[in-house]
Amino acid sequence: MNVVDLTHPWGIHTPGWVGYPGCKIYYTQTLQTNRIVSQRIETSLHTGTHLDGPMHAADGGADMASLPLDKLLHEGVVVDVSDQVGDWDVIKPEHITSKVEVKKGDIIIIHTGFHQYYTGGPKQDLVRYFGMHPGGGVELAKWMLDMEIRWWGIDAGSGDHPINTTIRHMRPDLTKRFEEHVGMSALEYFGEYEYVHHLSGRQVKEDLFPMHYLAFPGGCIHAENVGGDLDAVLDQRVVIGAFPWKIEGGEGCPCRIMAFTDLGKNEVVDAVAGRELPCSKS
Repeated sequence: MNVVDLTHPWGIHTPGWVGYPGCKIYYTQTLQTNRIVSQRIETSLHTGTHLDGPMHAADGGADMASLPLDKLLHEGVVVDVSDQVGDWDVIKPEHITSKVEVKKGDIIIIHTGFHQYYTGGPKQDLVRYFGMHPGGGVELAKWMLDMEIRWWGIDAGSGDHPINTTIRHMRPDLTKRFEEHVGMSALEYFGEYEYVHHLSGRQVKEDLFPMHYLAFPGGCIHAENVGGDLDAVLDQRVVIGAFPWKIEGGEGCPCRIMAFTDLGKNEVVDAVAGRELPCSKS
């Protein structure tokens, strides 16, 4: 078995998403004073390589502790779309299916090449990384739901197109440049979409975050800031795993994401699924 790490290092220089704070890490005890080292961290759950949980974008959605092992770890594909998309492009299903075969229930990791602009990358440019990357839209969200994708990841700051997020309002300078780039307003370009609230049945009209609002209620969540040795497994079918903390009430979590190759039979078994645990009886 070979294991390929798809995770960026996490530390004091790790950026948060636009509008989110970065992280703090500091010593609470030292060897010379307390005879043991202890540190404390304060962070948004959306720093570094991380997985968004359902409740991040779905009212009443599941927390991180509710995600079963066979959702987090499963067969899937890593697909390189970097030759098809660039700054501010919208990722379409055909960008994926033209390169790899996708099966129902897969995990998908999308390589856009934008991880090179991340902190510490060879072409570090955080404005380009967070504000100009390719991203999904309504068409991709609906396709992923139809394909029952367990979760998917991208080597960029968001699963959504940046100008189809609140960046549109937080960075009007970037929005202006985007509108000059496409020759129309952002609202005209992306339009509005409608969906039915998954719990109340309310008809909702939205103009932002389709990869979140459409997909998350159906269980199709995603990871952002994927990186590490991603280039080593492009356009391959592998077993992919995300390993966040099992946080009760957690809406997301930094995590280790890895690809497993040369496994023989690509099968993941949850050892406790379907049987009673020793402590479950009253």
